[in-house]
Amino acid sequence: MVTRRRMIGAALATGGGVLLVRTTVRPAASTPATAPAAAAAGQDAGHAHPVGAALPDPGPDTGPSLAEKFTTALPLPPVLSPVSTDGGADTYAVTMLRSYARILPGRRTEVLTYNGAFPGPVIRARSGRPVIVRQTNLLDDPVSVHLHGSAVPVDSDGGPMNLLGAGATRTYTYPNDQPHASLWFHDHAHHLESEHVYRGLAGSYLLTDATEAALPLPSGRYDLPIALRDARFDASGNLVYRMDDAEGRATVLANGRPWPKVDVAARRYRIRLLNSSNLRFFSLRLADGGPITQIGSDGGLLERPHTTDTIDLSPGERADVVIDFSRYRPGTGVVLTNSMPPGPAEHIGQVLRFDVGRPAPDPSHVPDRLRTLPPPGPAVRERTVVLKVEEGGAGATARGLIDGRQYDPDRVDAAVAFGTSEIWTVHNANTDIPHNFHLHLVQFRVLARNGAAPGPEESGLKDTVRLMPGESVRLHATFDTYRGRYPYHCHLLDHSAMGMMAQMEIT
Repeated sequence: MVTRRRMIGAALATGGGVLLVRTTVRPAASTPATAPAAAAAGQDAGHAHPVGAALPDPGPDTGPSLAEKFTTALPLPPVLSPVSTDGGADTYAVTMLRSYARILPGRRTEVLTYNGAFPGPVIRARSGRPVIVRQTNLLDDPVSVHLHGSAVPVDSDGGPMNLLGAGATRTYTYPNDQPHASLWFHDHAHHLESEHVYRGLAGSYLLTDATEAALPLPSGRYDLPIALRDARFDASGNLVYRMDDAEGRATVLANGRPWPKVDVAARRYRIRLLNSSNLRFFSLRLADGGPITQIGSDGGLLERPHTTDTIDLSPGERADVVIDFSRYRPGTGVVLTNSMPPGPAEHIGQVLRFDVGRPAPDPSHVPDRLRTLPPPGPAVRERTVVLKVEEGGAGATARGLIDGRQYDPDRVDAAVAFGTSEIWTVHNANTDIPHNFHLHLVQFRVLARNGAAPGPEESGLKDTVRLMPGESVRLHATFDTYRGRYPYHCHLLDHSAMGMMAQMEIT
């Protein structure tokens, strides 16, 4: 059987922001019967290894020995240009294909890409103006493109079984009838999403509106999207993929480069952080403990900024922050650190370095009020959702469960009345495994965490929320945009690939 490393121990140290993880080795599951055709035919993501075959231990991650920290400049992902702006919509042509990236010095790494870009490209959109994306799949596997955090018709949501086959083209329509938000898109083909995203199928979708555009926030070259993730490499510079390999991935990538340096002027910058990892949680701080002003989360700007020294992100979560580098002397290097294990602290404990240059004109500032959000309205129903990884006995398969059941695309787990609001209490039933929760179609409000009011970082609109072992969150969501079947799941992608996914039907 395929060897997989299971994250079976995690606890958030009180007040310390440290995730303690212990690991063990368990046999992997063989491909479930509902897997897409490529996996069912005996290929895990089409190119890694035959399902069920024994794999040699890949050994330690060689990325840290091949990449010297803070020597490579942070790349910025390419911004796509529309191929047409006719008919009141912006149309883009995107092709999914294999390519090679220069991730490690002197090595070529095979990656899966949108338009050959690693990291994936950026689409800039505006509320009220539709975007049409013609996606062509030149990979060997089926895929499904999900615009994470968007309100879109069900046929453009990129559901786990709504597959785009090899060689096929599909048009995805995004009405953008929602406020500004820093969204992202990624593969969602069930059982394949974990490896596809790990190998590069992810990009950013930055949606703006008049409310955001009117604010004097840093913009242009001073607005930096930074996608964070981890990886494991062999001695040739190839990505090594294994399910549940949280401990083995010791190379931290920012915009697809290991431990890059970022040249900044001595002024304010807006930084849009995305955790695009499969499993890794980040707890981010400036090494000197300097202030970070958080202005936004998954669903756009907070109502008010808040100053902190730590930004916590689980897989799929986003945070918009402003850092004022004018407090540093030119020539100063400021490391962005991570205090969230697993992995060797000398590697996973550092993310990137800001190298501060000369001052630059800075007309920007962060207003005391960023936007106004209506209070959550009355709810017609309350639900409880329980997330759990169920460990088998010796030689048995671990399963990802929601409310005690694995994902079944033919089953409706929650019937929701269109136009109504509901309160969902989501609970992590594991005492030693972290999860998070992503709800398709809607942005929700966090009403409570473990019975207490949420912190200011969770006071805005959210679509993904972390759940440390034993934690519960209480969410308010309104389902008034589209009808149809949409999934909800743990966004630790290995967990959703193991079946920790369910679906609601809005009628």
